[in-house]
Amino acid sequence: MTKTELRNLPSVNKLLQTPELSQLSARHGHQVVLEAARAELEQVRRHILSGHSGAATHLSEAIINRVTLNTRPTLLSVINATGVIIHTNLGRALLSQRARLAMVQAAAAYSNLEYDLEEGQRGSRYVHAADLLCRLTGAEAALVVNNNAAAVMLTLMALTQGRDVLISRGQLIEIGGGFRIPDIMAQSGARLVEVGTTNRTYLRDFEQAVKPETLGMILSVHYSNYQISGFTAHPSLAELADLARRCGVPLMEDLGSGTLLDTAPFGLAHEPTIQESLAAGVDLVTASGDKLLGGPQAGLILGRATLINKIKKHPLTRALRVDKMTLAALQATLLAYLEDKPTAEIPVWQMIAAEPATLARRARRWQKALQDEPRLKGLSTRVVDSCSTVGGGSLPGQTLPTKALAIHVPSAARLAAALRRSDRQPPVVARIEADRLLLDPRTVLPEQDLELVQALKQALTELYE
Repeated sequence: MTKTELRNLPSVNKLLQTPELSQLSARHGHQVVLEAARAELEQVRRHILSGHSGAATHLSEAIINRVTLNTRPTLLSVINATGVIIHTNLGRALLSQRARLAMVQAAAAYSNLEYDLEEGQRGSRYVHAADLLCRLTGAEAALVVNNNAAAVMLTLMALTQGRDVLISRGQLIEIGGGFRIPDIMAQSGARLVEVGTTNRTYLRDFEQAVKPETLGMILSVHYSNYQISGFTAHPSLAELADLARRCGVPLMEDLGSGTLLDTAPFGLAHEPTIQESLAAGVDLVTASGDKLLGGPQAGLILGRATLINKIKKHPLTRALRVDKMTLAALQATLLAYLEDKPTAEIPVWQMIAAEPATLARRARRWQKALQDEPRLKGLSTRVVDSCSTVGGGSLPGQTLPTKALAIHVPSAARLAAALRRSDRQPPVVARIEADRLLLDPRTVLPEQDLELVQALKQALTELYE
């Protein structure tokens, strides 16, 4: 019986000549379908040799499924129902429609990326965002690189190699992905000089650590992803700026998330803005372009023109430069700030500004859609008070009041896993709290509501029908 089944297996060539696989080859290419056919045939042979009869019954269908799986992108759009606005694992800040259109335009045609149209000769890619950054922040000059970690590394390498950099012990931070300030300083060639203690550092600690012959910079790092509370002290930026001027060295501040808007009017603690740091006398500020700014992944370096020009000339600048689509998206995002439209256009600020009453209405619509589904009679759901967070290492410990849909099921973990399945379009990422599955409307785009409800109905039906 086994030998007969093996002899009856079609050859690869015969399989590829069938109408369905011929059409599949036309869509995906001969080689892709050929490899899938060989793999499926080999799997069928193993099943037959193991004593499983009828293994070849759905061979063509199996080949089609394998091709579909092999040609599917691994980077997928997902619905973020966690309530974490700048979700690092889910791609951080969403781009505005203006920024997305700008990226498409930059990608679809030639551009004046590095060409001066008036002079008819080579230009600089950095002008496309630098002028807007300076106008919005008051900086003399600006430079854009590929992320804030790169901005910190490049600035230290260009300005402090072989020299002392003073920093408070309480600011020797580590952020996501193992990015540690001490490690970055070591790689840059700067000499780390720790000042003060973890919780209390005074201006006199900095003054006592100064060695005029070797001092290269004073560095301040904003507590963007953690808090030190209780018995604490740290000199102000204005005090550090005065000391830096007396010593003839620059003061640099790594703001991390960075923001151009005051977060306090939205019910959050005040997050220092780039403008405030520069106004306090900081010579160089570094920040992210894709967190509270709400733009694409980028690192911003802003401050004194003489220092920025020196950084631009460092060989590493070319290795860390951004592409045309990043610059297009960043410019479009900055234009929203210039026109005083961030809360109207930029998704991060739209989500931060969303009112709980509006969120409650959306959550109730989701609830009603589930209650109206005949297959889900008896499902226990409630619209509950909950909290959203900004995320992305921004505003640690700060939350925003929200309304979420809570689904009570025997296993919230199983439901969450079913919603995350990669073959679901799109996958849904939610959170589990008190043995309930919670879905927060704050981070679900309004145009995703229908897809979210459909995904919930499908997952719930599959698991608990």
